[in-house]
Amino acid sequence: MTTVGFIGLGIMGLPMARNLVDAGYDVVGYNRSAAKVQALADAGGRGAESVAEAVSGADVVITMLPDSPDVEQVTCGDDGVFAHAKPGSLYVDMSTIRPDVARRVAEAGAARGLRVLDAPVSGGEAGAVEGNLSVMVGGEAADVEAARPVLETMGTTIVHVGPAGAGQTVKAANQLIVAGAIELLAEAIVFVEAHGVDTAAALQVLGGGLAGSTVLNRKGEGMLARRFEPGFRLELHHKDLGIVTSAAREAGVVIPLGAAVAQLVAALVARGDGGLDHSGLLKLVDELSGRTDSPERG
Repeated sequence: MTTVGFIGLGIMGLPMARNLVDAGYDVVGYNRSAAKVQALADAGGRGAESVAEAVSGADVVITMLPDSPDVEQVTCGDDGVFAHAKPGSLYVDMSTIRPDVARRVAEAGAARGLRVLDAPVSGGEAGAVEGNLSVMVGGEAADVEAARPVLETMGTTIVHVGPAGAGQTVKAANQLIVAGAIELLAEAIVFVEAHGVDTAAALQVLGGGLAGSTVLNRKGEGMLARRFEPGFRLELHHKDLGIVTSAAREAGVVIPLGAAVAQLVAALVARGDGGLDHSGLLKLVDELSGRTDSPERG
């Protein structure tokens, strides 16, 4: 039985780890919150009290953490993954971090004899629960193939997109598209509501045409009801858009629409709405349109 050390049992990480357990893997999980570790144990996994305990006997180590500093600390710290994982094991970071940090982590892991992949995901909480995430993987081709059986337990679209850091670059592009799609969906909802249209019917027909998208299918109903319980928090998308804008500037690429959406997300986070789902962009469109009487049921 392959043993997987899983670090980071949050909104995405816990259901991903559960899917590994359900597929028959021996999963040893660690999280700063003991309740999350217990939840994994209740699902059939094993809990660890430290990073070292989670990874010391693992064939594959996975991290699903909030940001670049978290990944560097958990991997390169004195009590981190690279200090305790056995040589030759696979280390797969499925967090969303800066591409340059992913490359730096890959170099540090290789120096310790580990095979390192950056494999961020798209699909949100629902995709994590259902096991149908899209996984964009950077690293050596042979290492991607070695990790593929594990990755296919958590996702249905597993694509090797290039060398170390490439997965994070593609994920940045994904976050750019998703933010823009949510903002335009929010604007479309406010637009049709203002004209007295049956908005649910409008989204149904829009979803069947060229305007249809996973964003519309996954987010539309909740947005109509103004329910913004987090599947992916605005504060995390704010972080991701910072990665996008920084990487675009470094490459000399202009992203005018993306930069505008990044500022809207930043405004929501700055005023205290960072804990809402990223579909909370609709709140700002409502307010900018002077439509404070829109339905608020969440």
